Amino acid sequence: MSLAAWMDGYLKAWTSGAPEEIADLFTDDAVYDAQTSDEPWVGRDAIVETWQDIGDEPGSWTFEWEPVVETPGLSVIRGRTEYAAEGRTFRNLWVIRLTGDGRCREFTEWWIEEEW
Repeated sequence: MSLAAWMDGYLKAWTSGAPEEIADLFTDDAVYDAQTSDEPWVGRDAIVETWQDIGDEPGSWTFEWEPVVETPGLSVIRGRTEYAAEGRTFRNLWVIRLTGDGRCREFTEWWIEEEW
């Protein structure tokens, strides 16, 4: 699976919040390390549970991204998330390690709010 296909799945899962769509993205032992959280989320079940707890309302955001690095096992993307109704915009940097079957085994993200 390509980075673009994985990102399509990520955005679909973020929009729906459906547990099976979230789970399909990650290996059983995946680590999701949101650098803005206290601890990483370890294991697919923990990722699904935590993601559902903090998910955004569908239609409340837009997300644009572009690859910075894309190799078979490692990708880095730069993104921009906009919450128009709230007037808030965030810059994102993600490091994504995909397995041969296209699932993520390690996801690390950083974000910062734009304050112009």
